Amino acid sequence: MAQEMTSHERLRRVYDHQEPDRVPLTDSPWGVTVARWRREGFPADANVGDFFGFEKTAGIGADNGPRYPSEVIEETDEYVISTSAWGATQKNWKNSASTPDFLDFRIRDRETWEDAKARIQPTDDRVNWENLERNYATWRAEGRWIQAGLWFGYDVFASWHVGTERMLMAMAMDPDWCRDMFSHSLETQLTLYERVWDKGYEFDCISFPDDLGYRNGLFFSVPMYRDVLKPAHKRAFDWAHDRGVKVMMHSCGNILELLPDLIEIGLDGLNPLETKAGMDLVEVKRDYGDDLVLQGGIDVRAMPDGEAIEEEIRTKVTAAKEGGGYIYHSDHSVPNDVSFSDFCRVIALVNHYGSY
Repeated sequence: MAQEMTSHERLRRVYDHQEPDRVPLTDSPWGVTVARWRREGFPADANVGDFFGFEKTAGIGADNGPRYPSEVIEETDEYVISTSAWGATQKNWKNSASTPDFLDFRIRDRETWEDAKARIQPTDDRVNWENLERNYATWRAEGRWIQAGLWFGYDVFASWHVGTERMLMAMAMDPDWCRDMFSHSLETQLTLYERVWDKGYEFDCISFPDDLGYRNGLFFSVPMYRDVLKPAHKRAFDWAHDRGVKVMMHSCGNILELLPDLIEIGLDGLNPLETKAGMDLVEVKRDYGDDLVLQGGIDVRAMPDGEAIEEEIRTKVTAAKEGGGYIYHSDHSVPNDVSFSDFCRVIALVNHYGSY
């Protein structure tokens, strides 16, 4: 019997569009989902990834924020209102899973951006060198897939730092401001990662979030993407590929219109392929599977239904795993209407249909 691959070996083969020993396993249950599972028998001291056999990964970060003071403004039994290091005032609920409710933003225009920009400089204290010195050799010895995170695109500023309406207006009315925010935040991180790399802490992949669509399509036109955001994406992809590093992008929503452009500039992988937004895993594999590693695409709405989820996994995983290039994940994250037994069934089915 062949020896089981390490996560590094398995994911390397997937990114090279070669078949590994089995489909790699990943997923993202909500905190309230895990809390439910613990009430239903999931061991109190167990780690989700270890319990279900998720791929062993490690992450490297580099802070590219303006480092505004973070403080709690108000706290109750239900929520916390605080300010972030990017100057956003946000309300987070304690007892439910949701994105923050953004109440205000410090970065509102070119002038306030210039203040933030002046504070974003690639100083060495923005990397946790102690963590790398302590853990990097162990990560490699354990066969982990090491990823470096980027934080720079449209969605980062629209959702977390500037505000969606303001950002969309700026994409149309002041694209130079948008280009400057994307470029400066990206270049700061790339400078820091060059230092990380040069010290021998090499990584396998860069990953970054950039939600470019919603249920019915893109947030903006393809020509606007090409003019305002695509150059920053290309810069990131080129930097990675110059070092033999793969690129995985997270984008929610339906972004089918952008796939030819993203492939043209070298995107290696895409997640999470939201079924409910029309990102059908089988169709994307058929049309773009030779170029893209696909991660996700399994409809969480089917997970509580035994027959429906088996058909979902049988048809999709069987098609997507062909020739390599597929990583299991839900089509976004696992909500708390999925029970512990439901999810155990999901992983058992993926292991069954995901074998080679």
